[in-house]
Amino acid sequence: MKNRKHIVICEDAKTRITINRKWCKGCEICVEFCPQKTLLMEGDKAVVRDIASCNRCMLCELRCPDFAIEVSEGTGR
Repeated sequence: MKNRKHIVICEDAKTRITINRKWCKGCEICVEFCPQKTLLMEGDKAVVRDIASCNRCMLCELRCPDFAIEVSEGTGR
């Protein structure tokens, strides 16, 4: 996991999830819509619980009203 101030990137070979913690207001919509339970709340911000469980359905990204989450393919490493 990389941390650049307020940008948190969690990545495996298949999936990359980027969370902008500055933009996340803690509404929990992403957590509630994730069918794999990949995300959870840590304090008042969303975090990745288990990157390997993500199936890249992108519901978290699509439902986030603040555009704080981005889901993409991993680097293949």
